[in-house]
Amino acid sequence: MAYRYRCGECGFSTRWTTESEAEDLSVAHYADRHPRLVPGGSVEINRKNPEAVSCLPMIGITLLLLLIIASCRR
Repeated sequence: MAYRYRCGECGFSTRWTTESEAEDLSVAHYADRHPRLVPGGSVEINRKNPEAVSCLPMIGITLLLLLIIASCRR
């Protein structure tokens, strides 16, 4: 899973990353941009596996292999 924190004071949001790193980035943002405020905002959770390969590259590889096989038969 990946996490992203959104600032409750401005439009800032962290990049998608681990939960602890996103929290560290949020706290650093508050310390830099909103020094007198307690860190707040919201957290978004991306439940998809960021390491997973989507089906589009797999389809492309399959078509490429079929093309190679077809050209070898001629």
